[in-house]
Amino acid sequence: MQPSVLVSGAGVAGTTAAYWLARNGFRVTVVERSAGQRSSGNPVDVRGPALPVATDMGVLPALHEHATHATRMRVVDGAGRTVARLPMQTEPGALEIPRADLAGVLFEAARDHAEFRFDDTITALAPDPDGVDVTFDRAAPQRFDLVVGADGLHSTVRRLAFGPETDLVSHLGVWVATLPLDEPAEDPSDVLAYNEPGRLVSVHPARGTALLAFIFRGPAIPGFDHRDTAQHRRIVTEAYAGAGWRVPELLGRLDGADPYFDSVSRVHLSSWSRGRITLVGDAASCVSLFGDGSSLAIAGGHTLATALAGHGIADGLRRYETEHRIRTDAKVRGAGRAAALVVPKTRLGLAARNLTARVLSRR
Repeated sequence: MQPSVLVSGAGVAGTTAAYWLARNGFRVTVVERSAGQRSSGNPVDVRGPALPVATDMGVLPALHEHATHATRMRVVDGAGRTVARLPMQTEPGALEIPRADLAGVLFEAARDHAEFRFDDTITALAPDPDGVDVTFDRAAPQRFDLVVGADGLHSTVRRLAFGPETDLVSHLGVWVATLPLDEPAEDPSDVLAYNEPGRLVSVHPARGTALLAFIFRGPAIPGFDHRDTAQHRRIVTEAYAGAGWRVPELLGRLDGADPYFDSVSRVHLSSWSRGRITLVGDAASCVSLFGDGSSLAIAGGHTLATALAGHGIADGLRRYETEHRIRTDAKVRGAGRAAALVVPKTRLGLAARNLTARVLSRR
């Protein structure tokens, strides 16, 4: 009899894991809180260990169809003058794609191999040595041999099985908000970036309709609710008060909008598995924005499935974590350096970054 697996989350990690688990002989069910595939998300990179996985899934041509055309970042000053131009990708074969399009392509690859249940979520987990009894918000309770939490930074599975988010997730001092700009990009090849100390505004050409991003430094916010869009709009507006360039105009686009907004965070877990419950993607190890999260989610979903197929559940989970932590730990160590380049804290740091950018652009 096929072992049964419940995957929580139909995003990048969840759909990749579902595809490969099903291909390796598991009976897979995916539960997703949203009513359907999400339609928003900032552009993300697919590179490194994700590329051979995408190739083996046969989705690389579809990813290229949905890829952005951005090839460089153009750094501007307050008057809109170009400070430097930097290449966007340096790794052969790497591509950039809106997150929602990436998840959609992976969903199309997985949908015929697994059962997908949208508009539902897990409310309770009761594990024992042989499996997990799962209670859902809408569906009838069901037992599975394994539960995989692929439900992101604010993972329900992690909270139910490992403990509260406040104990396991730490804010890294940076916040990010993105929303569609609903206008054509000035140049489909250029990402415009404007910095002030501790603040960045970028306009990304995406795939024809520009995407606006606010990335800024700030402490953890007491009472932050990742689903409260009115709170999000207020926080961003206050953070960019008095900023130059096009910022006052761009802040006006927040009125009535539903931006993506969240903390750049790190998940701290001594182990990604508890018995027959495990985590993958941002639920297990998140250094969002600075950590190649989507590429690691694809690689992690594949690594989990192949380890389980070859070694059984208990040994497979150990092998999955041993192999994949090597990738994620390296990204965690580099998150601080990446933040310093994207959002320098001081005018001196900003000047040094811009000087470096000018030197590199001349090369």
